Amino acid sequence: MSYTIKIEPLIEIYNELEPICREHYEEMSARLQSLGMNVSPYQPRLDEYFKASRAGYLVTFVVRFSGKIVGYSNIYFTNDMHNCDKIGTEDVVFVTKEHRKGIGRKLTQFGLQEMKKRGCKRFTVTTVTDPRVPKLLGRMGFKDVGRVMTYTF
Repeated sequence: MSYTIKIEPLIEIYNELEPICREHYEEMSARLQSLGMNVSPYQPRLDEYFKASRAGYLVTFVVRFSGKIVGYSNIYFTNDMHNCDKIGTEDVVFVTKEHRKGIGRKLTQFGLQEMKKRGCKRFTVTTVTDPRVPKLLGRMGFKDVGRVMTYTF
């Protein structure tokens, strides 16, 4: 049994991916709620996701184990508004709990290679779901350049 990682069109795999998306959202919501933030129920804007995917500026990286999806990453590719550099911005990077033994690192490395091939200058990640991830990313060469602060109403 081995893992495969590849780019797959979101619109073609969403029905299969949806339970993993929901699992990620529930885990992320639980963490935010533990910090005193209310999070609205899962209700993705699929029309916008599919539109971005069809246009090519949202790319979905999928991790499969024995053919079954066990992780994914949605990355937006765009140009920096201040200097036109090509950049990647993470929408989500998630691996199911039972497969978190190094495959998240491999998924991230795969995504970084793809971004480099596409001419990206930077990749920005916001770590919310698992507070251990910044340490992992630091070991991979990511720099802590700021903090995400959230104010809730």
